[in-house]
Amino acid sequence: MAIKDFKDGQAIKQAFLVNNLSKGVTASGQPYLTITLQDKTGQIEGKFWDVKPEIESMIEIGSFLLLDGEVSAYRQMLQIRINSVQKLNPDSIRLEEFTMSAPVPLKQLEEELKATIKKIKDADYALLTKTLIDQHYEAFITFPAAVRNHHEYTSGLIFHTLSMIKVADALMPLYPQLNPSLIYAGILLHDLGKTIEFTGAVIPKYSTEGKLIGHLQYMASKIYALGESLKMDREKIMLLQHIVLAHHGKPEFGSAIPPLTKEALFVHMVDDFDAKMTMIDKALVQTENGQFTNRIFPLDDRSFYKSKK
Repeated sequence: MAIKDFKDGQAIKQAFLVNNLSKGVTASGQPYLTITLQDKTGQIEGKFWDVKPEIESMIEIGSFLLLDGEVSAYRQMLQIRINSVQKLNPDSIRLEEFTMSAPVPLKQLEEELKATIKKIKDADYALLTKTLIDQHYEAFITFPAAVRNHHEYTSGLIFHTLSMIKVADALMPLYPQLNPSLIYAGILLHDLGKTIEFTGAVIPKYSTEGKLIGHLQYMASKIYALGESLKMDREKIMLLQHIVLAHHGKPEFGSAIPPLTKEALFVHMVDDFDAKMTMIDKALVQTENGQFTNRIFPLDDRSFYKSKK
């Protein structure tokens, strides 16, 4: 049975992919594990109480487990109380059964990407953007947009990027002073550096380069180097770099600098909007009608109500 179909009180015995793992100790000194379990339909938290050292040592992020337990509701969210686990041989697993992916077929996303690049009418921005995307293409179309919180699934990065393009297309006609070519290029490149920040498309972790440099600084440096080699106007290079460096909005959210141009503020707000709407959608899917979601930390630790209809 798929995670999305689990019900309170249900007994289960099936395989899962371990997406995340943390250890704890109860007040009485007994060790326990909190395990984020995953299949292609979603994730659920599992609690393994009084776990023995020999069992604990065989559970790691990226491993596949045959798990026996019961589903229960805790703080209006479902979780699994784990009774026993058995580690499975990855060679016996069909990976597509355990990895979430974008809700749109990849081929369609690739066609949308091609069409979006054609919208960049400024020849310099068009060439620079296409060249950088081509250099990172396979990772760009397969990597998630985040390790957790939003679009944290296969092809989440391109899906998030193209969702932002759709939002921008709806809003830009209202503000004709904006530079569309700069905005399209900025959106397409704003998170492209995550192709080096993460280690892969499945159970991504932060790479050494991601921890020491980060996706904003990495992509800003790539824009500068390529722009110089193409002999682009330096202000045009700078304006695009600024969008990338400022798209997180505030330093406490990882931004190198706050947005100081209209286009940079626009891209930041579109990015923030799409990410937050996706976080809420993710929480609502796991919530019963007429109930509030679990608190969402990036949204000021608020809970959101799911209507009864």
